[in-house]
Amino acid sequence: MSVKTLHIDGKMVTGLAGQSIFSVAWDNGIRIPRLCHVGGLSDVGACRLCLVEIEGQRKLQAACMTPVEEGMVVRTNTERLRAHRKLIIELLFAERNHVCSVCVMNGNCELQDLAAELGVDHVRLRYQFPKLSVDTSHDRFGVDHNRCVLCTRCVRICDEVEGAHTWDVSGRGASSLVITDLGTPWGASDTCTNCGKCVQVCPTGALFEKGKAVSEMKKSRGFLKYIVTARQKGEWVR
Repeated sequence: MSVKTLHIDGKMVTGLAGQSIFSVAWDNGIRIPRLCHVGGLSDVGACRLCLVEIEGQRKLQAACMTPVEEGMVVRTNTERLRAHRKLIIELLFAERNHVCSVCVMNGNCELQDLAAELGVDHVRLRYQFPKLSVDTSHDRFGVDHNRCVLCTRCVRICDEVEGAHTWDVSGRGASSLVITDLGTPWGASDTCTNCGKCVQVCPTGALFEKGKAVSEMKKSRGFLKYIVTARQKGEWVR
């Protein structure tokens, strides 16, 4: 594969043709915020937090979905981008019912961390306060739709790594929900293997282990890297 040379935030870097801006930036120590991206899974550009400025283009582009090009000049941390990301975080908080003080992931939440990093100390938008359910029918895990940001990490890891495709997305827009087996309660799912991969990669408290109290839930961020490597080496045989 051919090598592409480009500039990201004034730093000359190289990447292989087909690599995304996001991947090349992180490989070179340039951090771009994200909620939906997880290494080892396909990218979908769902959260829009990784939008970047590309010289010569008026529109912002999702770094995870944009392949690098020779001579490209990319900026990842401008005032315009910081304002844009701050608004996205506020929209996520306003759309559902994220109450950090009573969440099992309080202090360990990626959404909470990004809000603090971007200076979101209040939300300028009107909260929607939707009436959303909590499914605790599974023996080990639960899903709280009030805390879901629709990043689809759970959908992709279940499909691409576990191979079960228990999870999917139902509805459109603000009415979208992650569901199991076409709307079957999680505990009644015929396809779920009880592996817990979806719980580990969820960035918020939407998917959680039962029995955890406020601030007790911690997720292993190295979990996905391990299981992807294990699959590639043939360590797991199903």
